[in-house]
Amino acid sequence: GRVNTSDVFGVKNSDLVPGKYEGGLKLWEGSLDLVKTLNSDIKDDRLLMEGKHVLELGCGHGLPGIYAGLKGAGLVHFQDFNAEVLRCLTIPNVKANLLKKSSQGTSTSRSIGFYAGDWSEIDKLLLCGDAVQDKITNLRTENEGYRGYDIILMAETVYALDSLPSLYRLVKKCLHYPSGVVYMAGKKHYFGVGGGTRQFLRLVREDGKEPASCMWRRGLNYPS
Repeated sequence: GRVNTSDVFGVKNSDLVPGKYEGGLKLWEGSLDLVKTLNSDIKDDRLLMEGKHVLELGCGHGLPGIYAGLKGAGLVHFQDFNAEVLRCLTIPNVKANLLKKSSQGTSTSRSIGFYAGDWSEIDKLLLCGDAVQDKITNLRTENEGYRGYDIILMAETVYALDSLPSLYRLVKKCLHYPSGVVYMAGKKHYFGVGGGTRQFLRLVREDGKEPASCMWRRGLNYPS
């Protein structure tokens, strides 16, 4: 069934409660458009998903990560600020879509993991492979030694100005070099919280990188 912030967190329905809830229960438009972009790039041979290691940051419903698994990613990890979002929303979605397809032999994803925590600290879990697991099913993360992620997916994650440095540092730590790519979908500016794709890409350029380089495959911008 449907879940909301009142049921899960004991607060009135809201897109954001700083420090407590970061919007993971809402289906954001950026995640839908990110799936469309992945589909287009795969069809046009601009992206190969087969066997790749994929990380979805700020996953919420987990649609881009699920799509990556359906297209043959060898490893898919889902990260969200709230463990409650993973338990109540992401894991049920993965069970209903990705694992169901896997049991029918239509998905080749061999490792699925769920991680909860703030971007400033979550790299400690990602690097050691200590995933939040669903004890009821056989969902588990293989600890094969860290190699970095071939593809990092993030939709509507750049909304808060003060969190952008932590997000960018996390991406740099987790991305496989030199061939890793990042797919980002978001608005140019988020009123009230100050973030946006422009501010995030400014961090990238100030670090001596160009978003059009091999690191940043595509940034999707929506009107503010």
